Amino acid sequence: MLTVEGLRAGYQASSEVLRGLDLTIAEGETVALMGRNGMGKSTLLRAIMGHLRIAAGRIRFREHEIVGRRPFEISNLGIAYVPQGREIFADFTVEENLILGVLGKPALPARVPARIYAWFPVLAERRRQKAGTMSGGEQQQLAIARALIGRPRLLLLDEPSEGIQPSIVQDLAVTLGRIAGEERLTMLLVEQNLDLVLRLAGRCLFIENGRLVDAAEPARLRADPALLQRYLSV
Repeated sequence: MLTVEGLRAGYQASSEVLRGLDLTIAEGETVALMGRNGMGKSTLLRAIMGHLRIAAGRIRFREHEIVGRRPFEISNLGIAYVPQGREIFADFTVEENLILGVLGKPALPARVPARIYAWFPVLAERRRQKAGTMSGGEQQQLAIARALIGRPRLLLLDEPSEGIQPSIVQDLAVTLGRIAGEERLTMLLVEQNLDLVLRLAGRCLFIENGRLVDAAEPARLRADPALLQRYLSV
């Protein structure tokens, strides 16, 4: 579904964060991307979404080459992105935030479908509430629901467990797993929470200095603590 070849990208013309990264994700797969801060995890998601300058390389989503396309074009091809920090609109209601997820998608009605509220019941209860007054866990659910309302085929998640209490993280993992199964949704998540990774991902990739350097299935992560020490310790 997603193929990245020789990707070089960064935030300034003279500074590359991704240095020839290669990646392949199959349809329906959930892949976790792990590594120390500053290794290029969030940069990769932003590059896929068209938010960064691509110096070299290819990004292919299904049959589409997406390097050079604008973010809204990439979104309309079927990729959704939940950034680190959520970026919800605090002064908008829950429902208004959700409706923003279908703007620019003429094939979708400007309303919140029942499946969204079925997946995230707390959002149904608080649809008239200002988003900024909700807890961090509720805001994260809102950010994910806003991404899903557009019926993406690939969901990019950047640190979805950040700032959320452990019990909510567990609930979020169950919900995301359910959605992936029901929708045959492909997911690429940047995450440091090992419990969430083990619950969701079928494969974990490790990134160092802008390149993928190792891969592991959940069984290897459980059996080999030294692997996490090697790639995550400071």
